[in-house]
Amino acid sequence: MAYKFNITRGNAILNFSQEYCQSRCELIESESFARVLRGFINDCVRKENTIYTYLDEANKDELDTVEDLRLIFKLLLVMSVEEVTSSYPGLAIYFRDRGEFVKVVEEVYLYWRRLQRYSVVFNEKTSKGYQNVQFADAQSKFEALVLSVYRSIEETALGYRHNVYRQVTAGVNAGLRVTNIRSFLPYEYRCLDDIPFIETVIIHPPFITYSKRNTRDGIFPETKSNPIEDLKFDSDQWFCYPAKVGDLLAFVYFNVSFMAQGVTLCNLFELADEEEYRNRKPDILYVYGYEDGKGDQSFYQDNVNDMMVAKLSFSDEFDYFGYMKKMVLTLHNVRKINKKELPIHGAMVKITLHSGEVKNIAVMGDSGAGKSETIEQIKVFGEPYIRDIITIYDDMGLLSYDEEGKIKSSGTEIGAFVRLDDLDAGYSFKELDRSVFMNPDKINARIVIPIADYKDVVAKHDVDFFLYANNYDEGGEALSFFDNKEDALKVFRAGARMAKGTTTENGLVESYFANPFGPVQRKEQTEPILEDYFDQMFKQGVQVGQLRTRLGLKGFEHKGPKEAAIEIIKYITGEDELKLDITK
Repeated sequence: MAYKFNITRGNAILNFSQEYCQSRCELIESESFARVLRGFINDCVRKENTIYTYLDEANKDELDTVEDLRLIFKLLLVMSVEEVTSSYPGLAIYFRDRGEFVKVVEEVYLYWRRLQRYSVVFNEKTSKGYQNVQFADAQSKFEALVLSVYRSIEETALGYRHNVYRQVTAGVNAGLRVTNIRSFLPYEYRCLDDIPFIETVIIHPPFITYSKRNTRDGIFPETKSNPIEDLKFDSDQWFCYPAKVGDLLAFVYFNVSFMAQGVTLCNLFELADEEEYRNRKPDILYVYGYEDGKGDQSFYQDNVNDMMVAKLSFSDEFDYFGYMKKMVLTLHNVRKINKKELPIHGAMVKITLHSGEVKNIAVMGDSGAGKSETIEQIKVFGEPYIRDIITIYDDMGLLSYDEEGKIKSSGTEIGAFVRLDDLDAGYSFKELDRSVFMNPDKINARIVIPIADYKDVVAKHDVDFFLYANNYDEGGEALSFFDNKEDALKVFRAGARMAKGTTTENGLVESYFANPFGPVQRKEQTEPILEDYFDQMFKQGVQVGQLRTRLGLKGFEHKGPKEAAIEIIKYITGEDELKLDITK
């Protein structure tokens, strides 16, 4: 990264390897501080607010205003307002209304805090700006520095000290340590060679992001031409997140304009160590946010290099984490279908009862079917009966055979991309310290939260129950089982659900095998695999059934998953009635 500081689409990116301030004066005199002030004043000009009017009367020239404010702020670190106006009479006009000037200080600070702020450090011995300060310590010290500058200036302008202080996140929201390594990519992809790889991510919760969209639309089409070949990349504008997606290695390249999506990957996919990707070709390669103006969101099977490849164009229409996550899973799933394994759009838990008996339950269903919500209710109401419960996966899993031909299941992600609207009101607050919140005040608000250890995700687990999450059928038992493969396949193959606003769909909709991320695109290839696995599940004694979550029905958003969870607990424990804590 050649630049010290960059603001793009509401993201502020600080290159600590180029510029790292360690004193208050150094911060105010920095290029980064000047850029923030210019951005603030331009925002005031655009809005024509009262701050703009106040500053405009003091100085009509925007550049001069920036320099005046920098000088005033620096002086207020060591002088009172009276001393400043006495020594610099030309600056007195800025203090003609002390209350309005204090408001200017506060609004500059709020403008800074409204930006999504990221620090980047290059893991190189030659770094100058970083000054050999440890990565995590550098962020903590920068946070303290920003707070100190703001509070000193504001309290001097006010003329008194506060009695109450709130330690908000004033530095950066997240930090990246990156490295430049020579990736082991085939010739067609050497255009990506100079893009730095992420080694470490530090998030400062609560990490709240806002995107241009809050739903995903349609499915990802397959193309017959390589979308990456012959592209050109400015390495200053891109990062690579090397992800472990199940047992596959993915290189996810994202544009710095979509930093929130890229950084959030650390809560969803395990970050690969350098030893795991150095001198190794990835199984999956995804470019997110390429500025070509095409509106492209396609994937490609590179048979020559044995890779799955995809590109998503730079567009506000794709500014949503669902486009990041689901494309990666589509590439994973198509590759697994090629190996005659069956991708499962669902969730799975491993439950150990107090008797020591273990039950592995997989719940399948499309977005908004109630998979995650039911599992959370099992954790809440099963506490008196369950010794341990481990989440194996929460959105995308896989059915495969072991060496003896027995059906096993494993996952793809260490985290969950969960819809806040359908969780208990207190759940998000309990997970505040480790979650990424997305559009929390809007419909389809989401959190991305780590829920599983990678070793548990990729392990091959037995399957005792394989259930379809039915969110649309009000009648019938909450938990029921199929007697034969044919009846089961009718329900699972149809993939029906009541759309919950997670996509642009509405009403009762169907998607082949409830999985538009691979099986839909490869339906003919998936069908014989589907028939085979269901045939074997019935032969091997897996209990295949239907779980009526009723999540898509009005009034059952919380009641439905709760009742479904209680029926599962009763079934696996053999209890006729459960001792429930009515406060939950």
